[in-house]
Amino acid sequence: MSTATTTQVAIVGGGPAGLMLSHLLHVAGIDSVVVDNRTVEQIETTHRAGILERDSVRLLVDSGVSDRVLTDGHEHEGISLRFGGVSHRIDFQKLTGASCWLYPQTQVFVDLHRARTRDGGDMRYGITGTEVTGILDSPTVSYTDADGTRHEISADLVVGADGSRSVCRQLVAGAHQYYREYPFAWFGVMVEAPPSAPELIYTRSAQGFALISQRTDTVQRMYFQCDPTEDPNEWSDDRIWDQLHSRLAGSDGFRLKDGPVIERTVLPFRSFVQSPMRHGQLLLAGDAAHTVPPTGAKGLNLALSDVRVLAEQIERAVRKGDDDALDNYTDRALSRVWKAQHFSYWMTTMLHNASDASDFDEQRQLGELQSLVSSEAGSTYLAEGYTGWPHH
Repeated sequence: MSTATTTQVAIVGGGPAGLMLSHLLHVAGIDSVVVDNRTVEQIETTHRAGILERDSVRLLVDSGVSDRVLTDGHEHEGISLRFGGVSHRIDFQKLTGASCWLYPQTQVFVDLHRARTRDGGDMRYGITGTEVTGILDSPTVSYTDADGTRHEISADLVVGADGSRSVCRQLVAGAHQYYREYPFAWFGVMVEAPPSAPELIYTRSAQGFALISQRTDTVQRMYFQCDPTEDPNEWSDDRIWDQLHSRLAGSDGFRLKDGPVIERTVLPFRSFVQSPMRHGQLLLAGDAAHTVPPTGAKGLNLALSDVRVLAEQIERAVRKGDDDALDNYTDRALSRVWKAQHFSYWMTTMLHNASDASDFDEQRQLGELQSLVSSEAGSTYLAEGYTGWPHH
């Protein structure tokens, strides 16, 4: 048994990027169908990054998705860079007049899923066997639902927003792929404890990097640099807290508020960009086209930026008959992607310890950090990158 559907845009990937694109196309009067092999529950319960740039917040609110980020999210007007056992605050508002928001990616998904449900969006989750064919002229997305029924979606365009393990990415013929592998990972934990600080703390210590983030009044997210081969199940709570406390220790008396570890995972990371982001009637967005180290908090924000640009280009192509619009997508998207790649790489190499680093390398890192926090120009550069470069 099989069914057939016709739509203007078929979107493979129903996470925040795919749903935001579907929402923006709906606002523009363009039909779409979203498919994803995960269930809604799986996406809602997978903890991911939680920092939104200023324009990402505006996109959620101004496009009519939800204003819950303003009521339930936490505005952060700065971060702290901690090194040499002392914290140095980077005041975003003072330097750039902008903030970022602590708002978990799962909540962004919830808001978008509610908005698409409210507006009658066609979303199909928990599917298997997804195939994309005919991308040069007559695209078709095929899949099998939970009942074993095969479905075919015929579309004018297909967008691959299906993450870093994208099935769509490999269909872009002749693409150039840029890689940067990193010799370290993050050991991430969720802990039952009150917040240790009102804003994020990025720490560079002789023992390695650490990041202190927040989630709620009772649950916090923390990370520390580790080897990519570490098995998180071999780490006791005491061993984890010993690592975190040693990296945050300093002469100013700051101390983390600890508690039971309720989740632990090791997160290897890399830099990746694929160009072009279009082949025929197939376009890529978000992690399907690029990934960044998490240090600069750019992953989700880049995905939302991609689909913001892509929605504009699709509207010009579909509703205004601009045949060149889709050709311009790659250049528009990658101009921001490479800025974010540089920013993320810079933050990563400035704050992490390389295993082969010499004494000279360590002192040079500390000199770079000291120059940054003692210079208004340097601090402004960090603030601009972290809160996001404005869309024009």
